[in-house]
Amino acid sequence: MKIIVEKDYENMSKTTMQLLLGKMYQDKSVHLAITAGSTPKRMYELLVEEMKEKAPLTNVSYYNFDEIPIGDEKYGVTIANLKAMYFDPAGIPEEQIHMLDTKNYLEHDAHLKEVGGLDAILIGIGEDGHFCGNLPGVTKFGDETRLVSVQSRPDMFDILLGEVGGDAEKVPEYYVTMGPKNVMQAKQVILFANGKKKAAIIKKALQGPVTEDIPSSIFQLHPNFTVVLDEEAASELNR
Repeated sequence: MKIIVEKDYENMSKTTMQLLLGKMYQDKSVHLAITAGSTPKRMYELLVEEMKEKAPLTNVSYYNFDEIPIGDEKYGVTIANLKAMYFDPAGIPEEQIHMLDTKNYLEHDAHLKEVGGLDAILIGIGEDGHFCGNLPGVTKFGDETRLVSVQSRPDMFDILLGEVGGDAEKVPEYYVTMGPKNVMQAKQVILFANGKKKAAIIKKALQGPVTEDIPSSIFQLHPNFTVVLDEEAASELNR
């Protein structure tokens, strides 16, 4: 495990961008799974500026690692956010974007195996220790890419309600996520987090026991695990 602690959110975002660019600027096909959410917002702003100054990196294929469908809309929550934050502003062609959704999830793992696996996966961490769509109470470390039912946890409806903008009619019966087993097969796992509110879970995930109660604790076992934090998120670690 390599832990990088930067002074603040801005510097953490720059460092994470540089880690991704180090993968992207290779003279070979590169396969990256990337995250949506609030943490990467500044990183994507920086990355968009970088992409505008460079020739299109046609060697890079992008993947989402989870998806919550929204009614009959073409794009689910994750891809819609990635398009808004990065794909569209950076001019990423659709043929370089490989969407995981509830319709094609059964082919997803086979496709990744066929292309040689993910070179890196960029993930965040929830305050409960979840990553991707792997929540405590509904996740086993051996889980692969799968559908997760709204019935799987008593509070799952409320969780998904917040993700689809508060419209109860748009809450799906299932969402899809890569499982711990698939994510652990990536050649590099990059986890980043910022803010004091993440400090407690960062300590548990990185320095506590490896347990399904804290799904992200499994990355302690990954041979190439990089963590990028700001000082607030790292404030409870034993360093």
